Amino acid sequence: MPLALEVLQEFVGADTPLRYFCQDESRWGLLTLSGRVITLKGVKPEGRYQWGRSTFWLYGLVEPLTGESYFEQFDHLNSEHFEQFIHQFAARYAEDVVVIQMDQASAHRAQEIDWPENIIPLFQPPYTPEVNPIERFWKHLKTPLQWEIFKNLKALRQRVQEVLSEMTQDVVRSVTGWDFITNAVLSASLN
Repeated sequence: MPLALEVLQEFVGADTPLRYFCQDESRWGLLTLSGRVITLKGVKPEGRYQWGRSTFWLYGLVEPLTGESYFEQFDHLNSEHFEQFIHQFAARYAEDVVVIQMDQASAHRAQEIDWPENIIPLFQPPYTPEVNPIERFWKHLKTPLQWEIFKNLKALRQRVQEVLSEMTQDVVRSVTGWDFITNAVLSASLN
């Protein structure tokens, strides 16, 4: 067992389960999500487009090893909402100690954040979204919503919640469970 993990396990207690989640936020709005469309050669695809400016943020956590996930919608991305989100998540996993990989957004690094005792933040290097598996999840989540137009933000929020509720743990695991991450988590004996 690596020394860092031994120290961490000693700190949290040998009987306390350790888990690894990846966290990020994604902005959603009434601006139409465009995407590729398959057509015959020489046929230009047509799609209706909306230029709405109303938005909300979806805060999310995924566990690549099991496919478990946790999401909350907020009106803004800021340290107050992030702290509320983290505390709600920590209460849900109160029996576990959770290592959470996240980017270095100012909302995550604010000095006034009161981190729950069972959460250990793991900040990835700056400007490296490609190392966070949840980024791939956001892309997967937005695919079924391409070219849809919504009357208002409430309708979009409901539709996003529908798509999230249809996501199984197997789907989340297949999108986020990169081999190098799952092998590292398994070899480190994290649950």
